Amino acid sequence: MIAPLGIGSGSVVTVGTFDGVHLGHRAVLEEIARRARIAGRMSVLVTFEPHPLAVVNPAAAPPRLTTAAERLELLAMSAVDRVLVLEFNRAMAALTPAEFVDQVLIAHCGMQELVIGHDHGFGRGRSGDVDTLRALGTERGFPVDVVPAVTPDGGGAISSTRIRRAIAGGDLESAAQWLGRRYGVMAPVERGEARGRTIGVPTLNLAIPAGKLLPPDGVWAVTVETPAGRFGGMMNQGHRPTFDDGRRLLEVHLFGFEGDLYDRWVRVDWIAPLRPIHRFDGVDALRRQLEVDRRSARAAVALVHPDLDAPRTAPE
Repeated sequence: MIAPLGIGSGSVVTVGTFDGVHLGHRAVLEEIARRARIAGRMSVLVTFEPHPLAVVNPAAAPPRLTTAAERLELLAMSAVDRVLVLEFNRAMAALTPAEFVDQVLIAHCGMQELVIGHDHGFGRGRSGDVDTLRALGTERGFPVDVVPAVTPDGGGAISSTRIRRAIAGGDLESAAQWLGRRYGVMAPVERGEARGRTIGVPTLNLAIPAGKLLPPDGVWAVTVETPAGRFGGMMNQGHRPTFDDGRRLLEVHLFGFEGDLYDRWVRVDWIAPLRPIHRFDGVDALRRQLEVDRRSARAAVALVHPDLDAPRTAPE
């Protein structure tokens, strides 16, 4: 049994995976926060880790728009008061909607109101649809309301599935519109082989987080949030055929930066594709192409952040 949160005034609750924390998710979070303020209650998001499909049907589990750390960072900047992350396991998957409502939402969260997205479902086999939840609410004395779909482009509803398709297809402009921000990845800087330094293009080497969805491989213009500030840069995403290296990596060169950021966390946002990855006839040819890439990346970044060329060094 989960211990109660101790919310004496009760709470306004929503439930979901919230992968991506996109504009549709934000509409739900803003609504529960608004209702909670009016009623003098707490707003609570109940979510899960790992993604439920990773437990009930691993073959169908989608790649993640946000890792666990990325999602929590985005939720920390939202209007919601509390986020309850539940371990999703076989026991959790076996709960009926009534059991989940009684054991988690009422007993643990002190729920007085439930607000859900238009496509919501939870409980065993996603049997907790709107009609089921409203029947439970009538029996147990809490209202259930649905936040309508967000359709900023006049087309289909924003959804994590729609955004995944856009990113996988390289349409990062549409993804950014639906997310309300540029698509990015957070990862620690690892020690590499320092090949970039030998050709005048030092890079941050980042491991690709497990399960994270990436756009198509290639060379990209990027922006990078670091402990030393934000920088423009260019990133090789994928393998390194010139060095006969089959590993898939993220290698980021920062503009106007000196020092190292080993073991520090950074966030990389994709800005624009520059070219596909291909093999060069030696290091000199690679070096010449990287100079072309640098100019192209600077131009692409300047369209978004024209202020990112001031030189800075790594923090102590």
